[in-house]
Amino acid sequence: MSGDVSIATETWAGLERVMGRYGDAPGTARGGSGGDPSSASRRLQSARTEVRGVTASGPTLICVAAVHGNEPAAVIALQRVFDALDKLRPPCRGRFVGLTGNLAALSQGRRFVVSDLNRQWTPRHIDAIRRSSPDEWSVENREQIELSKALDQEFAATASSVYFIDMHTTSAHGAPFVVLSDTLRNRAFALSFPVPIVLGLEERVGGTLPGYVSDLGHITMGFEAGQHDDPASVDIHEAAVWRALFATGMIDAAKVPEADAMRDRLIQAARGAPKLLDIRHRHHVRDEDGFVMEPGYVNFQAVSKGDILARDRSGPIRASRDCHVLLPLYQTQGGDGFFLSRPVRPAWLALSAWLRRLRLGALAHWLPGVRKDPSRINTLLVNPMVARWLVTEFFHLLGFRQRGREDGRLVFTRRE
Repeated sequence: MSGDVSIATETWAGLERVMGRYGDAPGTARGGSGGDPSSASRRLQSARTEVRGVTASGPTLICVAAVHGNEPAAVIALQRVFDALDKLRPPCRGRFVGLTGNLAALSQGRRFVVSDLNRQWTPRHIDAIRRSSPDEWSVENREQIELSKALDQEFAATASSVYFIDMHTTSAHGAPFVVLSDTLRNRAFALSFPVPIVLGLEERVGGTLPGYVSDLGHITMGFEAGQHDDPASVDIHEAAVWRALFATGMIDAAKVPEADAMRDRLIQAARGAPKLLDIRHRHHVRDEDGFVMEPGYVNFQAVSKGDILARDRSGPIRASRDCHVLLPLYQTQGGDGFFLSRPVRPAWLALSAWLRRLRLGALAHWLPGVRKDPSRINTLLVNPMVARWLVTEFFHLLGFRQRGREDGRLVFTRRE
């Protein structure tokens, strides 16, 4: 368990630096800040990080670490990147901002304290918090309000593109990967990273921070670096942040001596994993289920139909199809037992991009069994008894995502 000890030691040193060495105002020098780390003013001061020498013209890159408090690797990685930027001083076009997510859970080393902060980013939930008294807020509600204020401040400060990365690790080992809401802009950004891309997670899990930011019109993705306690996860996150700085055009890779090494680090970590996958199933768990994942599963592991993946009070839980396992649950908190995914041919991306540029989605409501939702923009209602073959796959091609069922019809929505 030496790896656990080393990462824990570095975590607290890194957390202190991220929280205390950056000023609140743009362009201020780095230095100690003092004060109460739990206060909102302290959060805004600590969470906002400016790279010295930035220019006003250019994109903004926002990286959020530790939305889940038992995932500290990204905190350390961001600190490494900021330290290196201070040392190298490369010209930077735009602004690079680092935010800490769930400070309360991070201080306890838990995924969350009361509720999962990465499952409550819906307009309805945020509005309900804002209309309630602060005395009624839970720990995560308070964290969400503070983090949303910091994000709003950053969004308002830029007139150019905003790139957003939600940085995570997993309870299982395995290759790093990107998850995204499948818009063409998000996809173009994700393809800059030489790691697997996973589609369809947003259809299975609601209320995520990247989904919320993407709905605001910004370019987003989630990045999963590896296992929580593996020191290599810090290295992977560090390489991913550098890759983002290069891909956005904020920093010239030629000005960073280790740029090629960072890219090679990502390539090596992802070696052997499928390049593109689509989520086909989520196994939801509740505390009372007694869910226990079978030991030894890793991300992207291939399994056959009938293989035992986990057990609960009802007995063994078997794979429903030949597939790849993602995010097997090896921690006490969390509502996602595992996901099942299948590889997708890269040609599928090219075909879907072509169909979307032709704006064929605007004609989809003329298909048999399909009609517009009269009360919701960019929403289609599909009768599965009429449109029976490859329905989800077809609407994915056109840029729609499935949002569930209503009155026996499938609900698909499309972002502008």
